[in-house]
Amino acid sequence: MADALHLRAENPEDLPALSALVQDMVLKAGDVAFDARRRMLVLVGNRFRWEDRQASRVRSALRIGGVLKASQRRWPADGETVLDLLALTATADSLSLLFADDISIRLRVECIDLTLDDLSGPWGATRRPAH
Repeated sequence: MADALHLRAENPEDLPALSALVQDMVLKAGDVAFDARRRMLVLVGNRFRWEDRQASRVRSALRIGGVLKASQRRWPADGETVLDLLALTATADSLSLLFADDISIRLRVECIDLTLDDLSGPWGATRRPAH
């Protein structure tokens, strides 16, 4: 997987680029896990490869470290519900994951500590997301 992404964001200036790369990542609600003891939130989904000219997706993991508290808004009870990640935003001490249908996760964080890793090779996507 020579073209697999392995990126880190460690300050607010890194976040817009990482947010653009995970825009339109689709995942099941059950593929989001918060480990309070390790202070980590992890989500695994199918990331649209905006960096490629051909419409394709790749299985990716987004790990957020340094999480002090996590809260959800309008989170679906069914773990099979498919979510569309739209953006990541940050303030000095918080990080928000914004999904379609007004669903979100707000994290109180001690610092910006995100890692994006592609886990598979790409496969063709039937369509390019439109905004």
